[in-house]
Amino acid sequence: MEITELRIRKVSDGSKLRAYVTVTFDDCFVVHNVKIIEGNSGLFIAMPSRKTSSGEYKDVVHPINPDFRTALQKKILAEYNAGHFDSSVEE
Repeated sequence: MEITELRIRKVSDGSKLRAYVTVTFDDCFVVHNVKIIEGNSGLFIAMPSRKTSSGEYKDVVHPINPDFRTALQKKILAEYNAGHFDSSVEE
């Protein structure tokens, strides 16, 4: 599976949320609302999630393999750190 497009929308609201990312795989499958978050150890990605009726959050989509998650995060953060933004969002 190849990442064929990344769209990064930087967030400037003063929170730990730095950006929303849309990832396209193989020019045929898209995942919206991957988040780039500033954590205690630096930037990381968080997958799209929904709040359940019990109040907890569950990922809607996620890698099932740690190697793929690492590769996805590395690619997204490299683009973010290079300043390749699609647009900015103020929340």
